[in-house]
Amino acid sequence: MFIGQIGYYNGKCPNRTDVEEIVKNSVSAQFGGDATIVPALLRLQFHDCFVRGCDASILLDGNNTEKTASPNLTVRGYDVIDKAKSDVEEKCPGVVSCADIIIMAAREAVVLGGGSFYNVTTGRRDGLISNASEAVDLLPPAEIPVGDSIALFENLGLNVSDMVTLIGAHTVGVAHCSSFQDRLYNYNNTGMADPTMNHLLLNSLKGTCPQNSTNDNMANLDQNSLSANTVDNSFFIEIQENEGVLGIDQEIDLDTRTNATVKILANNNSVFLTQFAAALVKLGAVNVLLDPMGEIRTSCRSINGSPSPPPPPGHP
Repeated sequence: MFIGQIGYYNGKCPNRTDVEEIVKNSVSAQFGGDATIVPALLRLQFHDCFVRGCDASILLDGNNTEKTASPNLTVRGYDVIDKAKSDVEEKCPGVVSCADIIIMAAREAVVLGGGSFYNVTTGRRDGLISNASEAVDLLPPAEIPVGDSIALFENLGLNVSDMVTLIGAHTVGVAHCSSFQDRLYNYNNTGMADPTMNHLLLNSLKGTCPQNSTNDNMANLDQNSLSANTVDNSFFIEIQENEGVLGIDQEIDLDTRTNATVKILANNNSVFLTQFAAALVKLGAVNVLLDPMGEIRTSCRSINGSPSPPPPPGHP
């Protein structure tokens, strides 16, 4: 597994340029105009690392790339990475991979969201392959059973505690109605709501997601309105009250293989923040490309020497 190096880029840029500081300043400036980049960047790291490892393959434009896969159509934050990459290239051209920028940007997102600072290891290379079909096959759907989710994470070297902790990223962000509507109206093809869902939450979500509506509205994943945009353990407290929005969110509290970890994280915010940081570092080490198997892209959207088509309309 990739170990990397803390401060890998120290001394590799002109004028002692601090790459991590550039990424921090770039992400912070963009956060000032849009706080929702916090969940966007966390999700971007997750979706990148789960397919071919943490190689920035999700950033590549083109027909049938990961970016075009159905699970990634609502992924955001590409523009944030583009700006951070541009800022880094201005001071340190041709040295820093887009894969590392994703990892650094996600760390800044955690901090901006109220989470703990943690050191990241760097030294990754950018991938040369990006296939939509792999994203469809490998990214876990919202309704994935706990057992299947455990197996999926284990295939990446992540244990049950890592899985539960990383699902805690749902302490920020939203879900589209299409991701959980079956729980409201036709759970397991019963024609009824999921009996495990808190009734107040059920009624609220039915108001947000009317049956047969053509609008794919959104709901906060953390139902605590005071901390829906804060990286904390509120999500785990909520699911203990049967207020999980996605199926997998609620199931990790109901399943005996995972509910002990849920209880630990719900009971202590400091423990959650520490374990969340550690799990993100571990996720960032999955199937990483090293020299000479990858490259340092000039543009995060295209392989070096390959023209990058413009992003599709409405797709930042």
